[in-house]
Amino acid sequence: MHRSATRLTRILACAVVPVMLVVAGCSSGSDSKDDAEAPATPSVKASPTVAPAKYSGLPDACKTLASKTVRSLVPEAKSKGGTAGKSSDTDSRASCSWNGLDDKGVDGSQYRWLDISLVRYDSDAALGTGASRAGDYYKKAVDGAKGTEGAKDVKAEPASGLGNEGTQITYTLKKSGENFSYATVVARAENIVMTLTYNGTGYAGAKDPSVGDLSKEAVKAAKEAVTAATSDGGGSGAGGSGPSASASKGASEDGTTNDFSKDSKES
Repeated sequence: MHRSATRLTRILACAVVPVMLVVAGCSSGSDSKDDAEAPATPSVKASPTVAPAKYSGLPDACKTLASKTVRSLVPEAKSKGGTAGKSSDTDSRASCSWNGLDDKGVDGSQYRWLDISLVRYDSDAALGTGASRAGDYYKKAVDGAKGTEGAKDVKAEPASGLGNEGTQITYTLKKSGENFSYATVVARAENIVMTLTYNGTGYAGAKDPSVGDLSKEAVKAAKEAVTAATSDGGGSGAGGSGPSASASKGASEDGTTNDFSKDSKES
């Protein structure tokens, strides 16, 4: 009887051990499965942002200069209202030109050419702010004018009163057997770059205009054009929505303050 009880106890003890191991194994397997199926917490990366461009449109380039200014620079312009350049996006690129021959009879004739181009850049997270992109284009435009093929006596100097930065470039260039005097003004106002080119020559014995005189007139006209391009509502002429803030006086993208209207009036 005693031997039977002892044997039964041993059997029950052996039977308990596998059950405990099975339970332990199931518990461990369940934890591993939960860990494997638990979704990983996604890492959230902030999207890069840039300051919005100040100006959201461009004006009609042919209307950036007053009629009296055009008459003064190009006395006998073929088209008083100017000839607009072709553009697939007039909110980003616009241009206009005037040319004419002022025949003075026995005193010869004076030929003049004037053109204005406007380029506007939007801010882009991958490319930078509109102002910085315009700054890059401004430098290329200045270098392009300075590097005009065949140009002689090239001179470049800063021009004030033209927004954030301005440069005037003068040179002479021989075309079709005539000596032309050139004055080019490149200016940047926030995210807009304006390039004005004014050139001329004398025919039939008339004296060629001096680059100095052309440069003075070009800078004055450039100030007028910059003011038109950055004034309130300036961008509505070509289908744009105008400046996003007061353009005649306000904070720039880099924190500086500009008063383009004041610059123009003081010229």
